[in-house]
Amino acid sequence: MKETLKTTLLFLLLLQSTFSLTIAQENSSGKFSGYMMADYYYNVEQHNPELNDKHGFRFRRVYFTYDYKIDNNFSTRLRLEMNNDGNYDSAESMIPFVKDAYLAYKLGNQKAYFGISSPPTFNLIEKIWGYRSVEKTPLDLQRMASSRDFGFAIKGKFDSAGKFNYHVMYGNGSANRQEIDKGKSFMASLSYWITKQIVFEVYGDYADREGKADTYITQGFIGYKSELLHGGVLYTYQKLYAKDDSKNSINLNLLSLFLSGNVAKNIKLIGRIDRMFEPNPVGERIAYTPFDNSASSTMFLTGVEYKAAAKVSIIPNIQYVKYDKNDSGITPASDLYAKLTLFWKFK
Repeated sequence: MKETLKTTLLFLLLLQSTFSLTIAQENSSGKFSGYMMADYYYNVEQHNPELNDKHGFRFRRVYFTYDYKIDNNFSTRLRLEMNNDGNYDSAESMIPFVKDAYLAYKLGNQKAYFGISSPPTFNLIEKIWGYRSVEKTPLDLQRMASSRDFGFAIKGKFDSAGKFNYHVMYGNGSANRQEIDKGKSFMASLSYWITKQIVFEVYGDYADREGKADTYITQGFIGYKSELLHGGVLYTYQKLYAKDDSKNSINLNLLSLFLSGNVAKNIKLIGRIDRMFEPNPVGERIAYTPFDNSASSTMFLTGVEYKAAAKVSIIPNIQYVKYDKNDSGITPASDLYAKLTLFWKFK
């Protein structure tokens, strides 16, 4: 009798362990993925003559991501990025660093994030632009805002149809770097899908930067996305206000228009124009495509994407920057970049 009881108990324990393991496997899962952006580039003409005729092969970005679903509510992501400064002055190896590292909690149509995640600044814009492989979105390119921050964020939908969406974040304001000051940032976006293809978004933020200029951004964006065509119009105003002297404040106005569409099977045309109405004080520090920081500028970008496979794109593209006269009455020389970009994903 005792042996039968022991055998039965052992069987039940084994059955429970197997059942628990099966449930755990069903409710949790993980996957690796990533993508790479590489160019053959040629600097045809530059406002800085030292950069003229430089050419070569380079990786601009390499991403390696692990997403893990803990259960039906919790999930987490760890993403590593590898790049270098892209300043043409030093031959540096690509350095890996943490791009994303967050814990997410989903409840219905709402999702909360803690850790390093993408803020609401240009999340939607980047999805509709769709060519981060060719160039960053305007604010990211001009170093007016960062693509990541460490903090707490919530995003979701106000209605079951998903027409009204929001994304708010309270963070360090230090991108994905270590926080070393008391200043923090607050960012918020509100979007409305007018139709299934047309979306309108407003965005604003405030960053308290100790020892530096506080920044304010207001932004409006209208985008269109369908299977054959996607494009948008973006206007951004940024104020950089120095705490010690209001006369040092800087106003930056940026207007961007982009449009891309299918012209044949596996072939898309890409077009974009960015207008900086004032000189960008950090323009010379922009990676791979430095801008003259003394004059207003207009950037023209065009290219052709050929889909060699479902996850492989070959994209020849040209980037041209024309400058206005600066305060000294001098018009800087234009910038002309020619690139053959390769972009591929894996998972």
